[in-house]
Parts: sequence; structure tokens; C-alpha cells
Amino acid sequence: MTSEQSVEPEPSPAETAKPHHAGFTYRLGRSLISPLARLVYRPRIEGRNLVPLDGPVIFASNHLSFIDSIAIPVAAPRPVHFLAKSSYFEGTGAKGWLSKTFFESIGAIPVRRGAGQAALDALDLQRQLLDEGLAVALYPEGTRSTDGRLYKGRTGVAFLALQTGAPVVPVGLIGTDKVMPVGAKMPTLNERITVKFGAPLNLAPHGPASSGKARRLATDEIMAAIHALSGQELAGAYNEAPAQGTIEKIKQALPHERR
Repeated sequence: MTSEQSVEPEPSPAETAKPHHAGFTYRLGRSLISPLARLVYRPRIEGRNLVPLDGPVIFASNHLSFIDSIAIPVAAPRPVHFLAKSSYFEGTGAKGWLSKTFFESIGAIPVRRGAGQAALDALDLQRQLLDEGLAVALYPEGTRSTDGRLYKGRTGVAFLALQTGAPVVPVGLIGTDKVMPVGAKMPTLNERITVKFGAPLNLAPHGPASSGKARRLATDEIMAAIHALSGQELAGAYNEAPAQGTIEKIKQALPHERR
């Protein structure tokens, strides 16, 4: 969820340092999509009263389906922002405009995906939003679970929480993988989802963001809270693509912090 030692190209509009957020398109989209989604999918929502209504908040959720990033903003009692692939915002013609408008309407922020500097840039965008007292949603597993199990959390979420002091609200999503399985082009209307919000976590007692031990312990606390809400089987491993080539296999085998 290694950088090349070369001259970086000029950033595209999707890579600007300042995140675009909570504009007219988002406010309009939230007012239209949330009631419609609740009417069609009748989501079961638990713990909504536990979510702080103001100040910076990090929603940390399990990740089962593309529609997770729609389910959380629909269920949450306040606006929520999350990162989405910049390619969703860069299309041309009517299709490109529709894609850009849709993702802006659900609170998505364009970002270049990748490891190394790209991952750090993504965290910086989220930090800026939290510094403004807004809410962001992240998936500690890094990517969607294709087998329904809950994978080990990467430490980027904990780093962000410890760095900003923002409380973390754990989220357990149930059934989103049935509504829209990985690979499906359209969601089904025959299933209901459940969104469970847990009590906010104060991770400060684990230590500073600069401490690897603090980040790991804080991440484990977050994942334990998500597991208590989702009830998923624990995978006991990181959710990452199979290594390609000897060098990548060595990198995965060696101890390193997964951001």
C-alpha cells in the first residue's frame, strides 16, 4: 500500500502537494449517494455514536471490496476522505469526466500508488487533512483480501496516528465482498452489508512515531480492534503479491517494516 535514483518528472495535477477535498462536488455527492445507498443496500450500522463528530479522525478498516470506500463514507456520521488511484481522475472524454466526478463526490483524493517515496507522499497528504481537523479512511492491510481473511497490518496508519495525535476509529466491514467481489464490474442488489464502528483508540501510550516498536505495537492494537469487529479468520501474514524474481523474494524474507 524502492524509489529510483533518477530525476523525477514534473508532478501531474494528481500529484499536487495540497489535497483537494470537501468541495461542492463532494458535498453534493454525499447528499445524493448516502441516502440512495442506504435505501438500496439497507446497511446495518453499529457504533455510529462512537465516532467523534469534529477534530481529526482516522478510520482504520478491514478491506474486502472496492465498495468499502463507499460503505464507510455512507455509514459515517461525518465527511470522510480516502486515497484513490490517480488514474481514476485522469481519463479523457465523457467517461473520464464521469469517473473523476464520481470519485470526487465520494471524497476520494488522487494519489500515485507505490512504495518508497510514493507511500510517504500518500501519508503526507493524509497528514495534511488531519492537520485541518478532517477525517480520513485507511486500510492497514494495504490492499483487498481476496480470501476473506484479515491480514497483518502495515505500520503506516499507526505512524500517522502517532505523528498527528489523531484518534483511530476501528471499522469492521462485513459482507462487502459478497455485494461486490474482487473482479466484479457491478455490485449485486441481493446482499446486505454491515458496518461496525469501534470506540476511538488513543495510541499515544505506545510511544513516539519515530519508534519502530511503538508503531508495531500500535498497529497490532488497531488490527486487534478491527478483528473484534469483523470476526474474520486471521491470516497471520502480510497481504502482498507473490515475489517476482530472486531479489524480491529475498526482500520479502528479510525483516523490514511494512508501510
